[in-house]
Amino acid sequence: MRKTILLFMMMLWWGLPTQAYGRQVVPILVYHSIDEFKGHGSKELYVTPENFEKQMQFLKKNGFTLLTFERWKDISKVKKPIFITLDDGYKNNQNAFVVFQKLKDDQFQPVATMFVISNFIGQPNRLTNEDLKKMSDSGFFSIQSHTATHPDLTKIQNADYELNTSKIKIENITGKAVIALSYPFGNFNKQVVNETKKYYLFGLTTTPGPYVERGVADDLFVLPRTYVKYSTTMEDFARIVRGGK
Repeated sequence: MRKTILLFMMMLWWGLPTQAYGRQVVPILVYHSIDEFKGHGSKELYVTPENFEKQMQFLKKNGFTLLTFERWKDISKVKKPIFITLDDGYKNNQNAFVVFQKLKDDQFQPVATMFVISNFIGQPNRLTNEDLKKMSDSGFFSIQSHTATHPDLTKIQNADYELNTSKIKIENITGKAVIALSYPFGNFNKQVVNETKKYYLFGLTTTPGPYVERGVADDLFVLPRTYVKYSTTMEDFARIVRGGK
């Protein structure tokens, strides 16, 4: 009898998802350009508006709850939490705005976090102050920092300028708190984390994989993210949002 019980418990242990043991799996996705690829830049950093819409429809149909970092504490309260992030502040991110407007209804409230490079705001192919204010006020987007000039933070001396100046500038545009930083190139080290903690509540990497709480001090400053790319198929996307890499 004891052997039977032990075998049953082992089957439960290996068969149940990690969430069952208090280790919630939360995908954080990273996008860059939401546009057709026209030969400029890296093709893999583009996702067509058509594919982006299909991906958001998948999340809607499968009961995911999209969150921004202002609602981080809700990850344990909502069904299938997931974070959509967009880096660099490209003008074509307005295509994501259009998709969100199209898909929103009483049951599905799409939101995303946009990480902008503050000194690049208003440059060619980048969102303007007015664009960012409109997107922030819409309720669809949380506008957060991707530093002032997009340097490798592990190789600079003046982190205060990159982290604090960008934070202040974005807050002045949106009128809302900037609480999250996306590390340029995903690069970080202990010093970068320590500097980030002075100004922000979250630091995001590009280390692939979902977030799984580990209960360590700097968990929220080394948040992993998984790229969604031009070549990402719907099968790939389904695997990623279900906790794969």
